[in-house]
Amino acid sequence: MRSVLIVDDDDTVASVVVSYLERGGYQVKHVTDGQAALDIVASVRLDLIVLDLMLPKVDGLEVCRRVRASHPQLPVIMLTALAEAEDRIAGLEVGADDYVTKPFSPRELMLRIESVLRRANAAKLPPRVLTVGPVTVDRAARRATRLGAELALTVRELELLAFLMEHPGVAFTREQLMREVWGWTFGDQSTVTVHVRRLREKVEDDPASPTLITTVWGVGYRLEQL
Repeated sequence: MRSVLIVDDDDTVASVVVSYLERGGYQVKHVTDGQAALDIVASVRLDLIVLDLMLPKVDGLEVCRRVRASHPQLPVIMLTALAEAEDRIAGLEVGADDYVTKPFSPRELMLRIESVLRRANAAKLPPRVLTVGPVTVDRAARRATRLGAELALTVRELELLAFLMEHPGVAFTREQLMREVWGWTFGDQSTVTVHVRRLREKVEDDPASPTLITTVWGVGYRLEQL
């Protein structure tokens, strides 16, 4: 689940935005001043910040400036009641990815958030990132996620998943997987079976009826092209 931080000292606006985003499937945090926002950024993994320009303690421009210094890839949407072009430009100059001017509709903000997140994800995907269906593996970072949630995979589980994702639609025997993933030319092939079962428990909606890593009877396993 993607995590969004709302930074706005207008509780009425914030409550509407928080409710709308939560219904849209986001995990949402809300703080009312710039210092609290910086504290959250320093301690919690976030996917995006919706940041009001006019804030107590530390204003929105300074918050954005500091966020950019510490988290250069964290998307920021500036939220402001000021319509002047220079204020919008100032927000973009300190690193905001987009802006929304009050008054606004929650749906408009949701669309802006989705757009910014799509661009951010596309921009930062290195060549070693693999995505099939709901599962993404970043081999360089040694990280795998399903629907945005990090998967607790062992090194071998990650390598097995990555290998299958590199060859979607191809059926491999247990012997081939043992050779390609484990580097073994002999050994108990039930090792592969156990690892596939454990992977299914983590990446499938219903491990008993897998749709991502399927069994090819008489051969072995195949990762489907969803």
